[in-house]
Amino acid sequence: MSILYDADAPPLVIGRDFEYFSQAGFDMTKIHLKRNAPPAQLYEDAIRNEGAIISSSGALINFSGKKTGRSPKDKRIVYEETSKDRVWWGSVNIKMDEHTFEINRERAIDYLNTRDLVYVFDGFAGWDPKYRIKVRVICARAYHALFMNNMLIRPTDEELANFGEPDFIIYNAGQFPANRFTKGMSSTTSVEINFKRMEMVILGTEYAGEMKKGVFSVMHYLQPVKFGQLSLHSSANVGNEKGDVTLFFGLSGTGKTTLSADPRRALIGDDEHVWSDDGVFNIEGGCYAKCINLSAEKEPEIFGAIRFGSILENVVYDPVTRKPDYDDVSITENTRCAYPIEYIANARIPCSVKTQPSNIIMLTCDAFGVLPPVSRLTSAQASYHFLAGYTSKTPGTEDGVLEPVPTFSTCYSAPFLVLHPREYATMLAERMDKHGVHCWLINTGWVGGRFGSPTGRRCPLKYTRMIVDAVHDGSLAKAEYEAFPVFGLQIPKALEGVPRELLNPTLAWADKEAFGREVRKLAGMFGKAFAVYSADVKEEVRNAGPKV
Repeated sequence: MSILYDADAPPLVIGRDFEYFSQAGFDMTKIHLKRNAPPAQLYEDAIRNEGAIISSSGALINFSGKKTGRSPKDKRIVYEETSKDRVWWGSVNIKMDEHTFEINRERAIDYLNTRDLVYVFDGFAGWDPKYRIKVRVICARAYHALFMNNMLIRPTDEELANFGEPDFIIYNAGQFPANRFTKGMSSTTSVEINFKRMEMVILGTEYAGEMKKGVFSVMHYLQPVKFGQLSLHSSANVGNEKGDVTLFFGLSGTGKTTLSADPRRALIGDDEHVWSDDGVFNIEGGCYAKCINLSAEKEPEIFGAIRFGSILENVVYDPVTRKPDYDDVSITENTRCAYPIEYIANARIPCSVKTQPSNIIMLTCDAFGVLPPVSRLTSAQASYHFLAGYTSKTPGTEDGVLEPVPTFSTCYSAPFLVLHPREYATMLAERMDKHGVHCWLINTGWVGGRFGSPTGRRCPLKYTRMIVDAVHDGSLAKAEYEAFPVFGLQIPKALEGVPRELLNPTLAWADKEAFGREVRKLAGMFGKAFAVYSADVKEEVRNAGPKV
């Protein structure tokens, strides 16, 4: 038996660990295992074996091959007796039978047994020890091991020595294809989760984000079902002076990452959290930020985090200077960087607070120019907009998008939900009522006209920041409000520093008739999208939406 030991971590294959890998089907006489290898060693292996390079800032640049994004149509949940009655089955959670899972699991382990090097990373999901789970990642690429070293919470030497049996295992054999003729398979890509075995198998995709979102999906199941806590796709920060916590919900392009990064507030996390009975904690140990058009001026925190230990994924670079070109989309628009959260200067470490949230901010980018820049939501309206999860795509964001397209992603995380959305929405409403949490709908999209119109423009970021500041200093809660028609929203009549005509779309639009048409049009879109959930919610929530 030949085993590589890491100077900075306890050896893996001793005692119960050896027994575990043998029982799992690994041929311990042939493979070399590296457990929790330090970043420098993973750099060396990725450069030597995978064609990676070191960028001018010190980050590792590597590539995910053919797949440069998630494969939601190839995601499967195993249909088995322990979870079948709780899973929200349908287009998000597609059924897979247990036999097919076993075939793919064996296929993954067989492939890993052919590799000279197999990497293992043991880490935690969840900063609160009371609710965290132990995750083991087994993969054949150093880049994947480094990615999860960044995204999971890194154990101390003592925690690693006493890690024991993992609660969840990822078998990542993404270089090897699934057999598309196997029952239930739709392609050579398969991303599947088995809640009875608490395992995930990846075949046919080397996109690292599948592992991150797989862990999130598991937490979206375990936190409500096992722990009775609310998992959320949100960013979160805490005030440096008052210690008040704010949760930010929002789909891509709404400003969730930008607005939660505030020099006067500490960042708890930028993407995945749990609102527990004790407070709020981050699920992850790092961040996975988009790099498209990144600059030091626009995103100084992210730009500064791209250094030794970080991974740039699918980013084009100058072959001479090794300087990344963040504007180049020749590989993909979905270029990414993964880095430990401590690379953000104002991150709160540990990423957990024993304080209940004071405010929830739901972000939308309304390209129709209808929604006000800020509205105060009742508890019922908060549930309605949480279930709706509205934003809009604009021309240029995707091929074929010629005019604004409404997008509704329930709970702001439809691709990762495991339970029915009403379960998350009910828990959110209960927690808001119990703790007296204020909820605000903030539109970072267009004002004065729709996208592409002569009068329409994106709401200036400086005004959005003033609105968020007013949320945090309490002045917005004390403002005088007026009703916004059709949508039934309450909007402030005045806010220091923000023009009066900007706050109320009925004043901002010069063409009142055109404004009325857009209001009714968007209201109809909301009604159609929400109809899927209307039978599952209370009457007060159904009535909290727009009325044409």
